[in-house]
Amino acid sequence: MGSAMGERDHRRQRWAARGALAAVALAALLPLVSGGLKGLLLLLAGLVGLALTAAALWWILSRRGPARMAAAVLAVVAPVGVITLFAAANLIWVVFASLLLWCLAVWSGRYALRSTGLRPMRVKEYRTPPPQRPFILLNPRSGGGKVGKFSLKEKAEELGAQVVLLDPDHHQDVTALAKAAVADGADLLGVAGGDGTQAMVAAVAAEHGLPFLVISAGTRNHFAMDLGLDRDDPSTCLDALTDGVELRVDLGFADGRPFVNNASFGVYGAVVQSPGYRDDKVGAALERLPELLTRQSGPRLTASADGTTIADPQAVLVSNNAYRMDDPFGFGRRERLNSGKLGVLAVRVDSAVEAAELLLSPRPEGLTVLTAQHVVVDADEPHLEVGLDGEALTLPAPVHCRIARRALRVRVPRNRPGVPEAPPRLDWRRLRKLAAAVGRTAAPARSRRS
Repeated sequence: MGSAMGERDHRRQRWAARGALAAVALAALLPLVSGGLKGLLLLLAGLVGLALTAAALWWILSRRGPARMAAAVLAVVAPVGVITLFAAANLIWVVFASLLLWCLAVWSGRYALRSTGLRPMRVKEYRTPPPQRPFILLNPRSGGGKVGKFSLKEKAEELGAQVVLLDPDHHQDVTALAKAAVADGADLLGVAGGDGTQAMVAAVAAEHGLPFLVISAGTRNHFAMDLGLDRDDPSTCLDALTDGVELRVDLGFADGRPFVNNASFGVYGAVVQSPGYRDDKVGAALERLPELLTRQSGPRLTASADGTTIADPQAVLVSNNAYRMDDPFGFGRRERLNSGKLGVLAVRVDSAVEAAELLLSPRPEGLTVLTAQHVVVDADEPHLEVGLDGEALTLPAPVHCRIARRALRVRVPRNRPGVPEAPPRLDWRRLRKLAAAVGRTAAPARSRRS
């Protein structure tokens, strides 16, 4: 019976792969079959419209005054003009039909690849006794006041934790507070705050081999998201104090400064230094970007990642494990937090043509994506502006980034939303092999734990 079920699964896999390839072919041929030469010309017009839109976005970011306004108009007019051309030729339905076929191809292709039984590696959970003397820092301003909204102080104290509420009007050294708590006998360190605050306390926990509790009370909670925690109700994170498990995850460092998410150099590293960035991120970015993108200000960067040299990028992002870049639904998420590798993303764009290539080309020259254990970012200036988990810092050049593999014991609730399973990457070569197969194509692989 099991053999029969396996054969049915493989049959579905083969037909799903064939359906994906057929949908792709129809999506590409539909404009030509329906419109003939006119359809071909409109297809070319669509590509030109996309290129113009990408160029306009580049001019919006890299220009000021009338030039920026004209570019904003072009960014709207170009796609509207393409849609108008299709509508005038009575071929607007072709656009929607092609989009639907592409969606069908993606869904069918992922179903075929998912049904092979291949699954991403899961983080191993360790069952450990609950802490006896937990210590938790709470930032009342974090996330627009989530600490007060969800009564985190009262709930943590009810569970036996020692709680320190940070004073929003006076700077306090959270690293010193965490170290003092360890000296006083704390057997768990927790924090409700932004990712920058999380990283500083996490480094103390890792140094002393203590479990670390993440409370998702920040604004974006990127680290909490990739840990699979509930970002809508941070009070559920406290369940880890009584019914929790531990995960071993990596911790990044930039010249000894810890980060749980990323260190940004170049454009973003400079923008976060702006005085008005916290209150008006878009306005601050538009004010600084023209000089930074056109290299009128800011240092010239050089990055080296395990021997690979990246010359003169405008921006370098070094992340604690790699971000997913190939899927819009999983964009900016990390599939793993324990690979022992830094993710590296570097961008170099010096013209509107290169901006269009960045959008349209499957492998643009101006984009570098790789992983490494050691990354060095240097500059032609003695100091580098860095955005470390969103916090503005200035560090002496060069900056050495490294990763401490599985150095952090993160305690999380046993029952939590979890990280959504990422869909498999579309591998058209593999889909062609699956579609052409006659018998069983691939035995299901077991899910592995890391």
